[in-house]
Amino acid sequence: MALKVLIVDDDFINRKLLQTLLKKYPNVTDTLEAENGADALKTIKENSDISLVLLDLVMPVLDGIEFLKIFRSDMATTHIPVIVLSTDDTKKTEALNHGSNDFLTKPIKEEKLFEKIAQWC
Repeated sequence: MALKVLIVDDDFINRKLLQTLLKKYPNVTDTLEAENGADALKTIKENSDISLVLLDLVMPVLDGIEFLKIFRSDMATTHIPVIVLSTDDTKKTEALNHGSNDFLTKPIKEEKLFEKIAQWC
């Protein structure tokens, strides 16, 4: 199954690192990037075939929690899994309560990321 993954992170280096990791995952055929939650919502509206969202929590404009609130309120996107990526473990419960499917602590390890992708996609 071909996967299209949206990477949402305000840090350019984190986005590029995730892109590099995702290129090694055999089913990922395409990756998109967004610098914040507002950009992510726009990208999702323009790309209805997104399979997975990898979401940072701490971002300018629209943070990860606010993104989740809006994203999960739209019936058209409820089927898309969201994996939150954060350095702050204390945000895990809040992220899950607002609709995240899973949580990974940064720095992201390739094998853990691949396990989560296999689990949700």
